[in-house]
Amino acid sequence: MSQSTEARSNLAKVTRILGAALERNAQRPVVMDIREVTSFADTFVLLSGRSDRQVRAIGESIIDALREAGDFPLGIEGLNEGRWVLIDCNDVIVHVFEPEIRDLYGLERLWSDAPNIDLLELGFDPAALEDAGSPSSGLPGRSPEFVR
Repeated sequence: MSQSTEARSNLAKVTRILGAALERNAQRPVVMDIREVTSFADTFVLLSGRSDRQVRAIGESIIDALREAGDFPLGIEGLNEGRWVLIDCNDVIVHVFEPEIRDLYGLERLWSDAPNIDLLELGFDPAALEDAGSPSSGLPGRSPEFVR
């Protein structure tokens, strides 16, 4: 597979992950390109849920979407506890946090050498996602700001 084909496949996977997460009202989505920083993955997807129950629902939605696409996660950690769910999707690593846990570990700070991928390039309106979960948010089927 060529590098550009791999990159398109990776971005399609990230878009699928974000769509599934946002269907469950995930908050504060951040996508980081970690290819130049480490070799174990290409992309981090960071998300938050407001409670352990929502964090689990977001994680389950992502896992279901990946499996429906024939892309089975290599590993899943923390789903039962729902405070920090880690989903290893080979080239994409997904972290879903409760807000306090996300702030405590500060992965955005720890991986600050990795550039963020513009959500607009993935078909998501970042301005609309700032109020994710509200009736007028940019979530699929809720507002015209969702540009996919």
